[in-house]
Amino acid sequence: MLTETSSGSSDKREQILAGAMQIFLSHGYAGTSMDRAAAAAGVSKQTIYSHFRDKEGLFTALIERVTIERFQTDMGMDIERFLQGEPALVLRRLAEMYLQKMTDPEYLALFRLVIAESVRFPELAQLYTRTVIQRGQVELSNYFRAHATLNIADPEATARIFWGALVSFLLSNELLYGNVIIPLEKERLVNSLIALILPDPPTGAINLPTQYESPPQVGFFL
Repeated sequence: MLTETSSGSSDKREQILAGAMQIFLSHGYAGTSMDRAAAAAGVSKQTIYSHFRDKEGLFTALIERVTIERFQTDMGMDIERFLQGEPALVLRRLAEMYLQKMTDPEYLALFRLVIAESVRFPELAQLYTRTVIQRGQVELSNYFRAHATLNIADPEATARIFWGALVSFLLSNELLYGNVIIPLEKERLVNSLIALILPDPPTGAINLPTQYESPPQVGFFL
């Protein structure tokens, strides 16, 4: 159990989130109560309510903590600056940063929880989609629209293809044991995805394996 401290509001918020994460992952969404979360965090229930309006608000903050907030921390800058540079390099940065999340046990555990609870609590899956997937698609769609020279006919659909391929790779590789049954290097996926979206990337940006003359055909079923 975490101990309550007299530190600032941000430290208290982090303390609550750390305790709540333990309970959500141990007991699931249905089995988590504000009382349990408060006990795990070492704070009073009233303290939790002073930071989060309800259980859904607490879970939303957890999703943002392990996705959006860490993504922004990893970028070390705002999204506008992160999206500067040659398009092929921008897409590579986005893809590689997302795929790094696959090695984050906390992110994968939360992802599994959202999927496992999606039948009983569809609002959790909707919450994840709005908080994570929709944000990423909007940002990338806007990026494509702002770069008309890329000649992308449908920016929104192309952004969905980009993120959809990465999410499919995450699901098949980490949750469905694809890394054992149908292993594929992350670099090959990223290279082929960029080549698919940007047929003429900057010289040297794409380095496909020598045994392939063109990107291998990959089927996505999500």
